[in-house]
Amino acid sequence: MVLADLDKRAELTVWPSNGLAHTARGQAFSTLREAIAAAAESIQVDDAQPWILTEDGDILSPRWIMANAAPHRMQ
Repeated sequence: MVLADLDKRAELTVWPSNGLAHTARGQAFSTLREAIAAAAESIQVDDAQPWILTEDGDILSPRWIMANAAPHRMQ
């Protein structure tokens, strides 16, 4: 992945980490930067399991998201 990829569209799907029913919620973002920020927040606030599908078809796991969500990596 290169920095230019951060300006492409992405879709975020967030799976809850607990509860009886596991219903995912999805949201489209105009940039991968926005999707990564929202995904990282969902991990920290909701203890959720976010997955991102990039415009180029890459699938980013919760571990990848946490490893790359630092602001200095998003510039």
